[in-house]
Amino acid sequence: MERKFNKQPKLHIKTGDTVMVIAGNAKGQTGVIKRVLVEKSRAVVEGLNMVTKHVKPNAANPQGGIIKTEGSIHISNIAVLENGKPVRTGRKLNENGKLQRFSKASGKFI
Repeated sequence: MERKFNKQPKLHIKTGDTVMVIAGNAKGQTGVIKRVLVEKSRAVVEGLNMVTKHVKPNAANPQGGIIKTEGSIHISNIAVLENGKPVRTGRKLNENGKLQRFSKASGKFI
């Protein structure tokens, strides 16, 4: 069934989740999600996928130069952590009748 109003896809991650990278150069590393880019299906994880950028001098950085910042990671390459282990997530109705994420391994709500 296609969504009528909000066309954004529902993702298995949210800002503030602790996640583990399950594929790529940073495989096995963990971090906290800082930002989710829904339209690109990517997430920025704190301290992971560091990239170097050349910045021009500006008011905030009068010297300019080279800075390191976090790059984005595709959401298919990260998994939510529960008790220190990566788990798959799903959605089901809670006792209030609202959809909520749950761990497929333990069945507990996240």
